[in-house]
Amino acid sequence: MKILNTIRELVRKIFPSKTIKEIYSADVAVSDLMLRHIAEWDRMYSGKASWLSDNVISLRLEQAIVREFANITLNEMTASVTDKHIDKIFQTAIKDINQNLQKALASGAMIIKPFGGNKIQYVPQTGFIPIEYDVNGRLMRVIFPEIKRTSDHEYLIRLEYHSLDVENGLTITNKAFRSSSPDSLGKEIPLKSVPEWSCLMESVAYPLMKRPAFGYYVNPIANTIDGGYGGVSIFDSASELIRLADIQFGRLDWEFESAERAIHVDDTVIRPVKTGAVLQNEVPKLKDRLFKGLNISDGTQDFFKEFSPVLREESFIRGLEEYKRAIEFTVGLSYGDISNPQSVEKTATEIKAAKKRKYNMVSAIQNNLKTCLEDLVYALAFFNAMTQRKYEFICDFKDSILVDEETERQQDRNDVSMGIMRPEEYRAKWYGESLEEAFKNLPQSAEVIE
Repeated sequence: MKILNTIRELVRKIFPSKTIKEIYSADVAVSDLMLRHIAEWDRMYSGKASWLSDNVISLRLEQAIVREFANITLNEMTASVTDKHIDKIFQTAIKDINQNLQKALASGAMIIKPFGGNKIQYVPQTGFIPIEYDVNGRLMRVIFPEIKRTSDHEYLIRLEYHSLDVENGLTITNKAFRSSSPDSLGKEIPLKSVPEWSCLMESVAYPLMKRPAFGYYVNPIANTIDGGYGGVSIFDSASELIRLADIQFGRLDWEFESAERAIHVDDTVIRPVKTGAVLQNEVPKLKDRLFKGLNISDGTQDFFKEFSPVLREESFIRGLEEYKRAIEFTVGLSYGDISNPQSVEKTATEIKAAKKRKYNMVSAIQNNLKTCLEDLVYALAFFNAMTQRKYEFICDFKDSILVDEETERQQDRNDVSMGIMRPEEYRAKWYGESLEEAFKNLPQSAEVIE
């Protein structure tokens, strides 16, 4: 089965000749500009950003960013349902939530879609087509495409359309199409003509359903791209900085490669050696990587000359760390999350501000995720005919990111007094020094900090 990866690709390839408006009398709720951004976020997250080349590789900072946010968001999350039958299904459904939340943070949004029983599907923003949002940005109408490639010249396409409104409730329709090319929708065919889809109903209405039959998560970032409700990638604001960091690492890598030691050898020292039918010059028993032939001897110079330039890696590394810290500030991470925490001195005020910045972003992510999971629980109960059961969804997140500074500092003092933490470790943490600097700066007579 072949599934096209981005909704930009889906819209561009499938709907030029027979548009969504012709099929459903509705327009796509995202602009072409937004679709281009979604596609670029997907390329960046996959390590295939447009600026990469043979000389510039991806540092995969995008993955580092989403992994840090997902880990902190979920690390101390407790979520359960008071009804044990629904809770069992729910716990199975969120088993792989971390890796899927990472994709959602990268793409801007995701849908957690139940199928009945404990079967669910995580769909990032690159895999669904939004049709309508309400005034609060809640997804009310959406298309889930499925594409099956049966042969080189046959593609089967199914469109599952969820439409929700306050008067008619939820309506789910399924349409199937057969096409000879992935670039067109082709001709509509009966669902029953495809064995895997034969059990699906063409249309089913749930008039009492007043909420989506899925959980919808969207990043808590204002959409300044097209002003719509489409989700924005967590690293979109740092896209240019990520590009500069990748390029800077390319400079650093080239600095090491270009500074490899070499011995320039006069051509007269190199003897011809026949390899098969080809006559090549080489220095006997010496590595090609180290020796290079040049016409350098004029009778007054040596036959050998060493090439060993001074490395300037510290300047390149400092520049790279500056880019990383700028990225941390821009996306809402704390200093040291992706940069080297020892590479720059930070005051206690800067540390506290960075923690507060990260806490605010993570809290906003958690609030949106809680809404998503609450809707997911209802959808799981709906698809398993358990909506009449009395249950409560309980979701809690710990606030360990933002610990009161003085409380933490006093605890560290106690650890030093108990011998659990060394005095130089205390200084390094609270005074922004390296362990070596902290050890040198300790009072000679003081072994314990009171």
